[in-house]
Amino acid sequence: MAQWQGDSDEGIDYMFKVVMVGDSGVGKSQLLNRFVRNEFQMKSKATIGVEFLTKTVVMDHKVVKAQIWDTAGQERYQAITTAYYRGATGALLAYDITNRQSFDHVEKWLDELRVHADNIIVMLVGNKSDLSSGRAVPMEEAKDFAKQKGLFFVETSALDSNNVESAFLGLLSQIYATVGKKHIIAEGAELNWDKVNLELEGIKIKVSSQEAECQKAKRRFNCCSVF
Repeated sequence: MAQWQGDSDEGIDYMFKVVMVGDSGVGKSQLLNRFVRNEFQMKSKATIGVEFLTKTVVMDHKVVKAQIWDTAGQERYQAITTAYYRGATGALLAYDITNRQSFDHVEKWLDELRVHADNIIVMLVGNKSDLSSGRAVPMEEAKDFAKQKGLFFVETSALDSNNVESAFLGLLSQIYATVGKKHIIAEGAELNWDKVNLELEGIKIKVSSQEAECQKAKRRFNCCSVF
């Protein structure tokens, strides 16, 4: 596993803070570990307070470092975690497709994000798609909710990694497009995110993660590494 090779963030073009929110047990930590470390822990413990991991990718020849904060879903930690919303440019709002209550609480989490973070871009994620036989939240209902609230939406599985990378990279790409005033390249053509369908499934975002290209862009570190 590559390590950070300096004490500063020199050489990084953009740094985005992303927070993960949602009820306890929906799989936020598992999604983060799958995206950053490509790991899944069969026995995981509830997050206490706030933890974070970072990952660096190259987008449109720019080096982007994502600092992803995993916030505890338990009510008793909310007084602690709200302070960490400050400065966040994006949020991954997760629910469990087999747990109706976790979806019913999505609007509460969304309201909290709107209160504590300005102009934040939100990705709604229905996790545990591998357990579709026990589905309690219809996909169409979640899609309609996302459209009404102006959110991006995708269903994922941290267990089998389905759509996990698409969820995170889709969110980072939208943040990049907004902050950098640029279009992201998708399937070799310019993609106008203002016109794209809210559902990310099926969209392939061209994000370079090859070490050679990243080293060429910035030689201080390896891209797509865990720091």
